[in-house]
Amino acid sequence: MNLANNLKDFLEDKKAEKITSKEIANMLNISKTTLSNYANGDCYIPLIHLNKLCNYFNISMDYLFGLTKKSKYLKMKNIEDLNALEIGKNLKEFRKSKKISQQEIANLIGVNKSSISRYENGKSLILTVCLYTICTKYKVSADYLLGRINKPVKF
Repeated sequence: MNLANNLKDFLEDKKAEKITSKEIANMLNISKTTLSNYANGDCYIPLIHLNKLCNYFNISMDYLFGLTKKSKYLKMKNIEDLNALEIGKNLKEFRKSKKISQQEIANLIGVNKSSISRYENGKSLILTVCLYTICTKYKVSADYLLGRINKPVKF
């Protein structure tokens, strides 16, 4: 997964700025080992941790996803608590605007159609790996889907 490589590169850049992985792990309220597991691709970073990381360093999720070289957008909002209802609404609007069925999205990310329905209805927060796959496949902004920016970005 490119997200792990991007996260690893990001942490290396922070290390060069004298910000240690331990400090970042503490900010995320996780162990340094867990952060290392995220960066090595041993497990996926949960969306709440990824959002917190983006907020703390004022960077876009699209940047960490490797969708853009721009580290942040104008008028980008920090969202403390991800809103599953808003994310679901944005995901559904995007899907319908592209005339993509729930089944197509489900097949792409390896879940069943009812999972997509739960995401779109705000009953479940979309998993990072699912969001990443949708954003990279369809070139849609994660920051837009999460409500961190108001307008879609073209990649």
